[in-house]
Amino acid sequence: MNLAANLAVTAARLPDAIAVKIDDEEWTYARLADAAARFTAHLRSTGIRPGDRIALSLPNVPAFPIVYYGALAAGAIVMPLNPLFKPREVTYYLEDAGASLLVCLPDSDAETSARALGVDVVTADAFSDLLAACEPDTRIEDRDERDTAVLLYTSGTTGRPKGAELMHLNLQSNQRVTGDVLIHATEDDVVMGCLPLFHVFGMTCAMNMAFAVGATLTLIPRFEPAKALDMLRRDRVTVFFGVPTMYGALLAAAGALPEGTDLGIDALRVCISGGASMPVELMRRFEARFGCMILEGYGLSESSPAASFNQPHAERKPGSVGFPVPGVEMKLVPVAVEGDEGSAAAEGLGEIAIRGENIMRGYWNNPEATAAVLDEDGWFRTGDMGRVDEDGYYYIVDRAKDLIIRGGYNVYPREVEEVLYEHPAVAEVAVVGMTHEQYGEEVGAYVVARAGHSIDVEELREFAKERVAAYKYPRVIRILEELPKGATGKILKRELPRDV
Repeated sequence: MNLAANLAVTAARLPDAIAVKIDDEEWTYARLADAAARFTAHLRSTGIRPGDRIALSLPNVPAFPIVYYGALAAGAIVMPLNPLFKPREVTYYLEDAGASLLVCLPDSDAETSARALGVDVVTADAFSDLLAACEPDTRIEDRDERDTAVLLYTSGTTGRPKGAELMHLNLQSNQRVTGDVLIHATEDDVVMGCLPLFHVFGMTCAMNMAFAVGATLTLIPRFEPAKALDMLRRDRVTVFFGVPTMYGALLAAAGALPEGTDLGIDALRVCISGGASMPVELMRRFEARFGCMILEGYGLSESSPAASFNQPHAERKPGSVGFPVPGVEMKLVPVAVEGDEGSAAAEGLGEIAIRGENIMRGYWNNPEATAAVLDEDGWFRTGDMGRVDEDGYYYIVDRAKDLIIRGGYNVYPREVEEVLYEHPAVAEVAVVGMTHEQYGEEVGAYVVARAGHSIDVEELREFAKERVAAYKYPRVIRILEELPKGATGKILKRELPRDV
């Protein structure tokens, strides 16, 4: 099995169909497959072998799927990276994975980091010339279904980022479930690519699914509500994937139009939401204005991602994340809630555990971290608290203890705290998610100064901004005399106010 075969098979079946569209630029399946085969040829000519890691730091542009499928065809492991990552972040990922090559934007932090490490670099401005110099190599490396296809770095809530190894089986199964069960996708569909392709949601559910069935993927490099609204009309989009903040932004963009304006989106037939909990009122208002049902679901990077969803053939329950998709099992594992032992069991709550074809192989070169979440029977402990009703529908009660989801992006407090602790005036810090109308959550930091030091809030904010991706640095910083602590001296984040 090799996931790259999906593109090759579809290109042979539908060579003239539009695979990718970005504004006025269109790529047929034949053209996209040809470009991917040329990149495969380049990789093989430079000594890339099956299992080598190819880092990919690009926004939603046609080069992303070209590199992705070209690398997979060569048997390599694709390592998608957020183009917003700062040098210290990119350096860690490239070193930890032992990356052989990075494809990125020119003059970017990613390029700087890779060159400093001696990692080979291909920049987007040289990409066309590179492909033109190669003859297509259409050979697809034979891979076992349990071989790693994609390495996605995720921090969890503690420790340094870990690389989740997603197998060809995981990704093939999950894209098939998305297309067959959730979307009922066909080659006539036009899929909106608003979600970043470097994120598992956009990569699996939008890109991989679309190319497997022969649909068109229309891309927007950066989500802009007014432009996205225009694209829904212009491209006659049938399937939209998004996080709740995107739905809220689209609703606001529609609200800015003259009263009674026809949105012209009659082709839109299904919307999929994930990445964070969808407020029921937002769902209601969006559906009323856009005339399209939203199906909400749940998953993680480690689950490729779809684990449970409200599904079109069954009752939809707003506020729930539905029930397990085919090929997946879920259950609740009893846990004790800190400071309130026993209450979780009494309320029917538990930690969500998942088992199935979607669960990762493990964490890259980290057997200890793998063993902590993945047991010998294949159950993955998510760290998310939930409950299940009598019909088998799951509800997320609380995310992994400290995880912040800002506009659909995961922000791990420990990572931000480590950066703030590097500031010479900082003695103690606690990073928490604060309620925010637009982003769902905003990153906030409560800080205690070292004795004899004072902290300039703006200077500290800039200190963090220079060291982490733009969505991670704390917009809200509050200085305290002391942080609340328990009997053991542990900082009690639950006692810190969450209002911006």
